[in-house]
Amino acid sequence: MTAFPVSDLTSSLRVAPGPIDLAAIDTDAAPGFDGDKDAGTEALLDKGPELADLQERLFADGKSGGHRNVLLVLQGMDTSGKGGTLRSTVGLVDPQGVRITSFKAPTDEERAHDFLWRITNALPSVGVIGVFDRSHYEDVLIARVRSFAEPDEIERRYDAINAWEADLVAKGTLIIKCMLHISADEQKKRLLARLDDPTKYWKFNPGDIDERELWPAYQEAYEIAIERTNTDVAPWHVIPADKKWYRNLAIGTLLHDALSSLDLDWPEADFDIEAQKKRLADEKPL
Repeated sequence: MTAFPVSDLTSSLRVAPGPIDLAAIDTDAAPGFDGDKDAGTEALLDKGPELADLQERLFADGKSGGHRNVLLVLQGMDTSGKGGTLRSTVGLVDPQGVRITSFKAPTDEERAHDFLWRITNALPSVGVIGVFDRSHYEDVLIARVRSFAEPDEIERRYDAINAWEADLVAKGTLIIKCMLHISADEQKKRLLARLDDPTKYWKFNPGDIDERELWPAYQEAYEIAIERTNTDVAPWHVIPADKKWYRNLAIGTLLHDALSSLDLDWPEADFDIEAQKKRLADEKPL
């Protein structure tokens, strides 16, 4: 199975094979879209009804013996907008058909297993859109930057991820991998905004400032991870994330393209439709 067909917008976000230079990708751009904020916001809302229809087809297919599902992987530096993306894009579809997992630091039990063990346990069932807010890529990002694993183990994990993702795709999972690409200046503005708003104090973590000191190391870790795991069956997309409205539109369009590529019809009835109509017509008053 190859990567799903894409629109002009998502085609412009797909990472080409080979090395990647994140510094060369404008975090404040809107590739593939010529409109302004209002137009972008409207364009996303316009996709809502069709997104909901496509998601319901996937859900119905899963309930009728299908084997397909979708996994949306969201990675990005703090404040890049993973939560905002979920509210604005995944929030357009029926929550019954969505499973969202936010990965934090692994527990003692999770550490006792291979790094992919807890990720596998969180995979969506057939017919469901799974969303990973952070993911298995933390194990080659923060683990690399903070030396939570030996270099040889980090190297092993790139190949393990590729094999694991290829197996998922072969079994019917369509994987959408997105790096929300924010600038250091924009992150600083968003952190300061949280400190200026009492309703956002709960979202602020002083450790985020500590991580900013390692910004170059994180960018390098992302570049290596994207290059090493950017495959035909599970390609990476880099989403300029300084403009929140464009970030949301891009993810919504990616999700729309992915669901459309499944080309799912509504399941046919496995019963006699006319017989069931007659039963209801002949029913005595309750």
